[in-house]
Amino acid sequence: MRKTQGFTLIELMIVVAIIAILAAIALPQYQGYVSKAQLGAALADIRPGKTTMESVAQDSRDASIVDANYIGLSVTTRCPIIDAELAADGVGTITCTMEGNSAVDGRDLVLRRTIDGTWTCDASAFDAEIRPSGCTGS
Repeated sequence: MRKTQGFTLIELMIVVAIIAILAAIALPQYQGYVSKAQLGAALADIRPGKTTMESVAQDSRDASIVDANYIGLSVTTRCPIIDAELAADGVGTITCTMEGNSAVDGRDLVLRRTIDGTWTCDASAFDAEIRPSGCTGS
């Protein structure tokens, strides 16, 4: 009698089950990594606007001239909506309404300028695991 070679159905099913288990573990990790990268890139897109906004606030220029275009920000694939506002007292915000995967889509990333000139990053709309370092959740 000849010995047949190859894999049995049970062996193939075990391999498929192992691959499914590995995929179930890896996919959420990958999605979290992608979300964190999208959020970090969005922060990099809006951060340059701080310089011009700070200049306007320090020089006591008309705060009403500040908008996203004036401070040099244009929309990107990650930030299709960018809003910038500066009040006469120096309090200001730069807001990016994000577009991306479900963890970031439609949520706002906000840079805030206080009256004393300090800046904070507000990422409270996002899960703590994907927030960029230096951004708060409050």
